[in-house]
Amino acid sequence: MSVKITEKDDVTIRFAGDSGDGMQLTGSQFTNTTALAGNDLSTLPDYPAEIRAPQGTVAGVSGFQIHFGSKAIHTPGDSCDVLVVMNAAALKANLKYLKAGGIIIANVDGFGKRDLSLAKYGPEDKPLEQIQTSGYGLIQLDVTKLTRAALADTGLPPKDVDRCKNMFVLGVIYWLFSRDIKVTQTFIEKKFSRKAEIAEANVLALKAGYAYGGATELFSERFSVQAAQIRPGTYRNITGNEATVIGLAAAADKSGLPLFLGSYPITPASEILHGLSKLKHYNVRTFQAEDEIAAIGSAIGASFGGSLGVTSSSGPGIALKTEALTLALMLELPLVVINVQRAGPSTGMPTKTEQSDLLQAVYGRAGESPVVVLAPESPADCFQMIFEACRIAIEHMIPVMFLSDGYIANGAEPWLFPKAAELPQIKVSFAPPREPEDAPYLPYSRDERLVRPWAVPGTKGLEHRIGGLEKEAGTGNISYDPDNHHQMTLIREQKRNNVACNIPEQKIEEGPESGKVLVVGWGSTHGSIKAAVNELNAEGLAVSHTHIRYLSPFPQNLADLFAKFETILVPEINNGQLIKLLRDQFPAFTFHGFNQVKGTPLPVSALSDAIRRATNF
Repeated sequence: MSVKITEKDDVTIRFAGDSGDGMQLTGSQFTNTTALAGNDLSTLPDYPAEIRAPQGTVAGVSGFQIHFGSKAIHTPGDSCDVLVVMNAAALKANLKYLKAGGIIIANVDGFGKRDLSLAKYGPEDKPLEQIQTSGYGLIQLDVTKLTRAALADTGLPPKDVDRCKNMFVLGVIYWLFSRDIKVTQTFIEKKFSRKAEIAEANVLALKAGYAYGGATELFSERFSVQAAQIRPGTYRNITGNEATVIGLAAAADKSGLPLFLGSYPITPASEILHGLSKLKHYNVRTFQAEDEIAAIGSAIGASFGGSLGVTSSSGPGIALKTEALTLALMLELPLVVINVQRAGPSTGMPTKTEQSDLLQAVYGRAGESPVVVLAPESPADCFQMIFEACRIAIEHMIPVMFLSDGYIANGAEPWLFPKAAELPQIKVSFAPPREPEDAPYLPYSRDERLVRPWAVPGTKGLEHRIGGLEKEAGTGNISYDPDNHHQMTLIREQKRNNVACNIPEQKIEEGPESGKVLVVGWGSTHGSIKAAVNELNAEGLAVSHTHIRYLSPFPQNLADLFAKFETILVPEINNGQLIKLLRDQFPAFTFHGFNQVKGTPLPVSALSDAIRRATNF
């Protein structure tokens, strides 16, 4: 049978199944192969909120969405063209994400009576039959039966054979989208190098799925997505957490300092601890503490001792770290605090994304406690911004909070990584040793930026008093003097504000430099805003986009930039936090919010509609 090959500019695929069906591995392997094929891409892993949800239930469904194309890709897609479901629960949880007329590839073995009951379908419901009358394309595969047939001669027990089902499905998808299976085959052989029979079984399942796609008459059409026209260079596929790990190691190298991470495992930040623990040969030390407070305490100790101290967590853990963070602020030590935000409050929805910790980052501590706050705009940008966080912390002797989030941390995109020689050196200024005849050492003497010296314990002549009580200006001795406290409070705030002199000016990313509507974003809204603004500009609407990566202090030219536009729209995945900061610091301007708090990225379609409405403000 002749199979038609259709060229596509972009395609979105969503894989969904039980948390034990290997959907994250399936999606990540398709992503790696797609990246090597030269496509631009963006991904959205969608983990189940419950760690041990009952098998076959909607609560236990794990998903992975990838949007890839021959053009620039900015988001993982509002909806998918192809939905792969391994059981009834996966269909029920994800059908809402499928475009009208989209294709469903369903494992019919996951649609038995028990599966339908666990997914809370009614006794009379026949979801696959109903799909066929709803305008969707339906491809039904008995994946379990086909996988077992393909591996019948391996001698593996049924349980191990069934674990290869995801590779059979991946093989079918590779055939459908004209992908090479070699990348995944190499990955399997390396991953299971000590279990040759498991590696062989997975490779056989992968090849069997690919062959089945070509041999069956279920598919009358294949798809081809050409490589994207992107900037020349060497790329790798990278997640936000992976980019954060590499950026930290790079900052340690460029500062010449040992890197110490004190952390406690928490979703979705744990991969940073895991990643750095593999880099001991780069002068990196990691410590898994017994709790969040011990974790940041160890990082402060490392900074006090002359290392680059880092701690990582998510919203609930950051709340526990705040008292110790104010100690680092009082001591004026370089400390990097990584907050991979997730949906709250309390433990909230650990596997879902949210931008809900901005006000906590800026204000959420005892007393007047100004710290620097930065936020990456995408997975790849985590490298640059965590490097910046380390640079600012060291050069300004101040704690810096790095606000990533679950979407950025787990999502992936191609990264054009720099050469080490292209990265700037980070200036470290340790206080030099002193002789007995020298004047008394003043640990809180300051330079023109109000930055105090970094006094490493054990350095001759630098003995001084430390602690969390208020410091006397200059000497660092304990002081309860009201005027001194007022002075030190103003100094610490001005010291933070002076960082604005050492960061880039804000720029317009898309659209005209002045005009009717400016869309102001931060963090993971970047891709959605960029896609929506590009779409509207293509329609003839003059809309502009700027994205703020330096959130405290703001870039110095922000007010001048705002003055060039009639209407300013601020989309956020929270109930309006950046907009509060903007209204506070820029009262001369009117800001309009667009907010969704659903644990998912902002949909481009809804954002486009909000921008259109803003043109009438």
